[in-house]
Amino acid sequence: MTSWLGSTDDGTGGSRAVHLPLGREAYQATHERQLRLHALRVQGAIPDTVLSVEHDPVFTIGRRGSRENLLVPPDTLRREGIAVYDVERGGDITYHGPGQVVLYPIIDLRGHGRDLARYVRNLEQTVIDFLAAVEVTAQRRPGLPGVWVGERKIAAVGVHVKRWVTLHGLALNVRVNPEHFAMINPCGLRIEVVSLDDLVLRRYSLDEVVSGLLGAMSPLFGWRIIDQVEAEPLGRRP
Repeated sequence: MTSWLGSTDDGTGGSRAVHLPLGREAYQATHERQLRLHALRVQGAIPDTVLSVEHDPVFTIGRRGSRENLLVPPDTLRREGIAVYDVERGGDITYHGPGQVVLYPIIDLRGHGRDLARYVRNLEQTVIDFLAAVEVTAQRRPGLPGVWVGERKIAAVGVHVKRWVTLHGLALNVRVNPEHFAMINPCGLRIEVVSLDDLVLRRYSLDEVVSGLLGAMSPLFGWRIIDQVEAEPLGRRP
């Protein structure tokens, strides 16, 4: 068993969370991993855990979603190598793919006020605070999910909570393929998306973005985040 299983105490009276960097991985494999880790978190066998990943191209459709917002035929999807999955998170259709950082927090909200609305706000605030650190002004838009730069969407947020433990999370566009986004109405809306690369002169690596997001997330959740580079026992092979 790897060392991160067990107590959530960081030894100083604070709260410890674990970061599992997955690199690039197909959506289905990561989703299956989330479900296994969710079961462990429900049991109290692991601390709060955050997965970071860059996915192969995929469209996911949430519980309130519709394939009517998928604008291209199956032949186009096959040609572009884009998979489609129906998932249990809230929201409509969204895109994940190369050049996008996705964070999946597997956390027990009983330790964070049992407040789903606050949890979603904290995910959005994580992105807003990270972007502020790289001199990009972003904000929420009333009635619309995610994080926006003006009227362009730069990050999506979609979650699912079962037995107070979370699944899914946030996705920040760093340098995504705009042609892939043009194949859908993101979140069921006719909107324009934007990537970080469109807004800054410096080209940030995905690892830098992950580090920045985790740094912004840590104080919002009261965590000390520990990177876990060993293979976790229920998924990633060494």
